[in-house]
Amino acid sequence: MTASNKAKNTAQTAKGKVKETAGKATGNDKLRAKGNADQVKGNLKQAGGKVKDAFKK
Repeated sequence: MTASNKAKNTAQTAKGKVKETAGKATGNDKLRAKGNADQVKGNLKQAGGKVKDAFKK
């Protein structure tokens, strides 16, 4: 996994955490769900990159 991809995935996860927290604070379930989805996407992309890296070695 390249450093830029890792940074993008981490940023997506962090952005999702912010959205989820904002959704909880405002009582907005839709925003909270979007934040959770962003976190899951970022984590899955990171996991996929780690698997690719493991097979390259």
